Amino acid sequence: MKKLLILSGAAALVFSSCGTKGGNLKDVTDTLAYTMGMELGEYVKNMDSVMEMKFDLATVVAAMKDVAKGDTSVMTRQQAMDFIQEYYMVRKPRIDSAANADFLAQVEKDNKNVKKTESGLLYEIVREGEGAKPDSADNVFVAYKLSDRKGNVIEDRAAEGDTTQRQGIPVGFFTYPISQAADITAFKATTVPAGEDQEPMIEQTREIVHKFNTVYGPALVEPEILLPENAVCMRLPGTDGKAKMSKSLCNCIYLSDSADEIKKKAMGMYTDPDHLRVEDPGKVEGNMVFTYLDAFSRPEHFPKYLPDYPSLEELKAHYRRGGLGDVKVKKFLIAVLNEMLEPFRERRKYYEGRIGEVYEILRAGSEAAREVAAATLADVKRAMKIDYFDDKELIASQAEHFAHKE
Repeated sequence: MKKLLILSGAAALVFSSCGTKGGNLKDVTDTLAYTMGMELGEYVKNMDSVMEMKFDLATVVAAMKDVAKGDTSVMTRQQAMDFIQEYYMVRKPRIDSAANADFLAQVEKDNKNVKKTESGLLYEIVREGEGAKPDSADNVFVAYKLSDRKGNVIEDRAAEGDTTQRQGIPVGFFTYPISQAADITAFKATTVPAGEDQEPMIEQTREIVHKFNTVYGPALVEPEILLPENAVCMRLPGTDGKAKMSKSLCNCIYLSDSADEIKKKAMGMYTDPDHLRVEDPGKVEGNMVFTYLDAFSRPEHFPKYLPDYPSLEELKAHYRRGGLGDVKVKKFLIAVLNEMLEPFRERRKYYEGRIGEVYEILRAGSEAAREVAAATLADVKRAMKIDYFDDKELIASQAEHFAHKE
């Protein structure tokens, strides 16, 4: 009974306070609606600060009303998602870049002590050091304070004596190209299939092989790179339009992806940011959906999955002049990718049930590779005259040399 009275008193308090708010909040439903509005208002207000722009509340409310009514005449849900993705990935970085440039220009103008390097870095010498100047072989610890344009401190290591920056450049940074070259030369590979981003690595390998053969004699093979015939496949960008796929950026398509995963990734692909309505003319250049179609679609896919279009060029032409929605093109890409990946999925599923067989294949392959690599190493040692235990001529000469000493 006591609990009931407390609850009744709380309810009376709520309704009493509601009644004082201009008489608009008549019951619990109105009160909850108003609190939801307050939360949304706080969110919009915070976004004003984060986005550094002023939102028009009337436009926000109009959008909420359209969603409630199911009215998609202004923008569909998919178009809204595409626009948000494009804004954060393309437009906002450009806005931030311009704002940063203006900020730095103002800093340079206001502070006469600021100096500028050739690369555009601004710096100010607060206090000249008195010790010996470091040379290229020294480790240098830098005390600094990192702030954004508004003065908010992001990281502060300005305290004197702060030596939290310990490590220099890892040795792997220098030896990794050599390790890559070893993977190729160990098997005397003549041709290496790769993307154009790997050309410097292949060229590095060729340089190493050429130098070795010049000094010690022909023992290794200079490899050639085999690039894809399809120019798009030379460096396939990520699904978000970034220059390269990266696991850390979550913009990859994997051979192991299921049909549902392919659908999710394709539907979230970066397209033309100005193609907001179906009737809008669109751009295929830089549009990842068409980039992936350039890479993977074949003529036989069109009668099978998109019979309205005889070829990819016809599909592109329709998109350019308007009247073709992104969703329709994405669905076609999904069908193309799933057809391409299905044999891989089936093969993967087959071997997932035969793990013992997989290990046996890996063991046999490793043994065969070890034999080939050992033979190459023997050739290298022979060329360098360091095959001490197999060089009969060296052993005989040493034996004769020490025999004469007696």
